[in-house]
Amino acid sequence: MDNKMEEVSTSKNFIEQIIDKDLEEGHYNHIQTRFPPEPNGYLHIGHAKSILLNYGLAQKYNGKFNMRFDDTNPTKEKTEFVESIKKDIEWLGADWEDRLFFASDYFTQMYEAAIKLIKKGKAYVCDLTPEQIREYRGTLTEPGKDSPYRDRTIEENLELFQNMKDGKYQDGEKVLRAKIDMASPNINMRDPILYRVAHMEHHRTGNTWCIYPMYDFAHPIEDAIEGITHSICTLEFEDHRPLYDWVVRELEYPVPPKQIEFAKLYLTNVVTGKRYIKKLVEDGIVDGWDDPRLVSLSALRRRGYTPEAIRMFIDLVGVSKGNSSVDYAMLEYCIREDLKLKKNRMMAVLDPIKLVIDNYPEDQVEYLEVANNQENSELGVRSVPFSKELYIEREDFMEEPPKKYFRLFPGNEVRLMNAYFVKCVSFEKDEAGNVKTVHCTYDPQTKSGSGFSERKVKGTIHWVSAAHAVEAEARLYENIVDEEKGKLDEEGNLNLNPNSLEIRKCYVEPDLGKARPEDSFQFVRQGYFCVDSKDTNSEKLVFNRIVSLKSSFKLNK
Repeated sequence: MDNKMEEVSTSKNFIEQIIDKDLEEGHYNHIQTRFPPEPNGYLHIGHAKSILLNYGLAQKYNGKFNMRFDDTNPTKEKTEFVESIKKDIEWLGADWEDRLFFASDYFTQMYEAAIKLIKKGKAYVCDLTPEQIREYRGTLTEPGKDSPYRDRTIEENLELFQNMKDGKYQDGEKVLRAKIDMASPNINMRDPILYRVAHMEHHRTGNTWCIYPMYDFAHPIEDAIEGITHSICTLEFEDHRPLYDWVVRELEYPVPPKQIEFAKLYLTNVVTGKRYIKKLVEDGIVDGWDDPRLVSLSALRRRGYTPEAIRMFIDLVGVSKGNSSVDYAMLEYCIREDLKLKKNRMMAVLDPIKLVIDNYPEDQVEYLEVANNQENSELGVRSVPFSKELYIEREDFMEEPPKKYFRLFPGNEVRLMNAYFVKCVSFEKDEAGNVKTVHCTYDPQTKSGSGFSERKVKGTIHWVSAAHAVEAEARLYENIVDEEKGKLDEEGNLNLNPNSLEIRKCYVEPDLGKARPEDSFQFVRQGYFCVDSKDTNSEKLVFNRIVSLKSSFKLNK
């Protein structure tokens, strides 16, 4: 795969303008970015924006891109999440080459950095409880007050911090805090915690450490050690930037990185919050973090979304400083645009009834040549069997049709796609009164491609040969959140859409029986479908609907 990010727009976003200025003024002589997820869960569509932005900037400026796991909190982190994140990023097309790092690689350097701050009189060990620290911090309108332990001597702080490292205190008994300004209008600068005691086993370092750095202390150190020039993060870290700058300044890094914030990606009517997804999984509403109704990257991949579609979507969304919500229909537009010329258009019947051609020879089978994609001749043709008994969609027959219904009804004639004209002569119902079989006659002179022009029909329907069809399961997905009610109810619970998944027994043309997990196709008149990678096996073929054919989104060009 060519990992160069395709440029759709030549205009530069505000981050690129900052980088251009920094290079022009000589602040940096190269560009280096990073994507630094905490391995405490699965990545979702919002993370794709950060991944592709950071990787794209490195590519555009011929710089370097680091993949770094911010694993400073052992209470939530797992190797499972590390591996899933790596797979997602590789799938998106971001190549970190040999530049894979972990924050835990720098634990010794972070500890030494804390010692340096203590020796400079810029950090102290505090015995206040977490509740007392919150109480002393003050509010947005009232300044905080100094901890009674703020004026400990450097020697005492060094000894206490060593004891913290040596495991002599219980969790929460002591913390190391920066000594900045308890009256600062920015609460993040009111002597923030740098280190806490946590007797937890780390997924990489085991029990080597019982103290762990806080994110706001660790992150600027990681960036500085790796030579990151521009630390691109989301808007909620804007108020943390003064602390970021304070850390790199006080630790005297020669080429301090610059933090720049951009707006997060918010999608309408989707669930990205980890606690909400966890509850959906635990309650059995979804079958895991990769359920195709979710927008984790693993879920989108399982549903049939492509890296190309997601990159197109992120490019259309753009980069800005202002938070806003993006219509989910834009993401659907992108996958349709990506697949429409790439995929074979196959016939599948999702709600089948039998169609019998009474005057077609009993044992005859014809093999019809069908274009794989009428808009892309390079995809070639295939041979599709045609016989006396077919399956058609239930909605393609009506006993008493309304006006402007041009499909099958008693006495009406339609074209069977790529085959013949057929005329409905009768139908049969089951004991419940549902139509089960439609009887037709065909006109042998009307074979598709024969040039027949004596009469016209207004309706064309698709079909599969009953004797050759492959039985499969089709899963039709809708948004898991009820669009009309909104995402949350008055109590803060998700307003779930009871119709977010519909499972149908279906019949597909025989070539689809050879499909493999993650193969995707257009089912004519139905939408785009992907072979499910989790539940498909030698005994069962499962198709996930990626997206319908109809779109409510219009791209303003």
